[in-house]
Amino acid sequence: MAKNGDLFERSGSGKRAAGKDTSYTARDIEVLEGLEPVRKRPGMYIGGTDERAMHHLVAEVLDNAMDEAVAGHADTIHLEVLAGNKVTIRDNGRGMPVDPHPKFKNKSALEVILTTLHSGGKFNSKVYATSGGLHGVGASVVNALSDELVVEVARDRQSWVQTFSRGKPTSKLKSAGPAPNRRGTTVTFRPDPEIFGKIQFQPERLYRMARSKAYLFRGVEIRWRCDKSLLPKDGSIPEEESFHFEGGLKDYLISEIGQRPTVVPQPFAGEAKSESNGTAGGKVEWAVWWPNDEEGFVRSYCNTVPTSDGGTHESGFRSALVRGLKRYAELTGNRKGSTITADDVMDGAAALVSVFIEQPQFQGQTKEKLVSVEATKLVETIIGDNFEHWLVGDKEAGNVLLEHVIAKAEERLRRRQDREQQRKTATRKLRLPGKLADCSNTAADGTEIFLVEGDSAGGSAKAARNRETQAILPLRGKILNVASASADKLRENQEVQDLIQALGCGTGANYNEERLRYERVIIMTDADVDGAHIASLLMTFFYREMPKLIENGHLFLAQPPLFRLSKGGRTEYARDEAHKDELVRDVFGGGKIEITRFKGLGEMQSVHLRETTMDVTKRTLLKIDVPTAADVDQRREEMQTRTLVENLMGRKPEKRYAFIQENAKFARDLDV
Repeated sequence: MAKNGDLFERSGSGKRAAGKDTSYTARDIEVLEGLEPVRKRPGMYIGGTDERAMHHLVAEVLDNAMDEAVAGHADTIHLEVLAGNKVTIRDNGRGMPVDPHPKFKNKSALEVILTTLHSGGKFNSKVYATSGGLHGVGASVVNALSDELVVEVARDRQSWVQTFSRGKPTSKLKSAGPAPNRRGTTVTFRPDPEIFGKIQFQPERLYRMARSKAYLFRGVEIRWRCDKSLLPKDGSIPEEESFHFEGGLKDYLISEIGQRPTVVPQPFAGEAKSESNGTAGGKVEWAVWWPNDEEGFVRSYCNTVPTSDGGTHESGFRSALVRGLKRYAELTGNRKGSTITADDVMDGAAALVSVFIEQPQFQGQTKEKLVSVEATKLVETIIGDNFEHWLVGDKEAGNVLLEHVIAKAEERLRRRQDREQQRKTATRKLRLPGKLADCSNTAADGTEIFLVEGDSAGGSAKAARNRETQAILPLRGKILNVASASADKLRENQEVQDLIQALGCGTGANYNEERLRYERVIIMTDADVDGAHIASLLMTFFYREMPKLIENGHLFLAQPPLFRLSKGGRTEYARDEAHKDELVRDVFGGGKIEITRFKGLGEMQSVHLRETTMDVTKRTLLKIDVPTAADVDQRREEMQTRTLVENLMGRKPEKRYAFIQENAKFARDLDV
């Protein structure tokens, strides 16, 4: 048995080092006074000692100046980057108090603020209704982590100055003379190299910080200045600039999106205050847009402080948008709206949301996540009501946005179905539709699949094909119109699922070119109006569900004849009435000609189908192509194609009716 003093001797794999004192007494308790805790553990207060953390010091001082502006006491802030890794921030607010502090008779309030943790005017809502700095540590932390800090205050027509180093005063508060026309606080500091090493301030980063702060509060002008020697050589950052944005976040978002095309013409943007009535008081400003390229972002702020990890205000924002769209879908009778989620609405969206609330609660001193519960209800109520009014007020934009989000929801459901299908078939042999007559070649090169209408046409095509390279998939009548069908109907439609299964390449975002089982996909329908309609439905399917298959040159239209003409020992085939008349006149020269009109592919003898439509040495194929957004003209053509498909095949019958009315005068030789 171990002796009493040896009960806790062993630790890990080694024994107590000889002669080493491991006692634990009152003398081992370290008491850190003043700002020593900050210098000892800077990561607890600014999140580390890297470049991001050092720039956070500027944000802390700038937040104090912004709080003066938001409170209505300042309208101008100066941010200047100086040589020697220094920064100056000046506002024209009330100025830090310089009178003696009641609890520290020998110290001014200014010195208490700069040398004491958890001190400041923001614990009292009478002084600051809303503020970004609430923990009372911002200014003192900057002071603690600077080897040089100078504070100048202009207040009550008098100016004062005091200097500090590493959290301690290096001078008394001194009068700097009269200041009859000035007021406010100026802070100049240099981060301590003992803490941050050789890291230097980056003008680009501070320039963006100043610009974004001006967007967040319309009532402030921020004046930027940077020493010429520090500016990047590419001229991307000016030496001087003034930021003042009357449009607030809307201006910010428009500048970020630039010339990129968007789903709706204008962003949904605005600001509003809450007057309690069951919701915590506060103000919300927002702006959201949906770029076509879906390269979006979500940036949120609380009391002008960026919350990079989001929080409760972002949750309320997401809930408001999805609730508004669902209600709009109900109002317009679009039942597909019930499937959308917040992710469908926000995926690819460019969004900004800023809240101003009393006593916000953040996760951590760096304030990267808002956790105030009341912010959720505040944002959801204000933005939700305004979003519904915006949708109803511009129904054209509302309908376009709703269709865009529904398409995202259907794509999400389709991806989930594909994943589930892959899991189900991962350990099984490839299963193909029972009606598919596959070719014998297993490699895709040189092979083709014919999509034909009905079993009768399928029988003729199977007899006419080259079994080695040509596969036949009969489809029952007219397939589903995917442009107007829901994701549920797509999943339930057997013809569509057979087609997807036969091609093997997946749909939408899950399309995989390497898994395509055939080099060519050939639509082969009757040469009449019904056949043309079926072909258009199939082309719509590929355009909406497998656009890459078209872009990569795999989709074709077969050209079966409508007429067979015979005279003497000569036989010719005609595509349509015009071609028939041409053959009668120019090839046969009139006279008695035997003319047979094919009622459909199923009525053709296999030998005729082979030599006119399926024999690779004699047939004619039309390659289906769509414009891609490689340049401005093609991008315009691509948008026109999308619009045309949506008008003719989409969910709005009135658009088809309008198209028919506009183009009926061009119709000739209708086959009815």
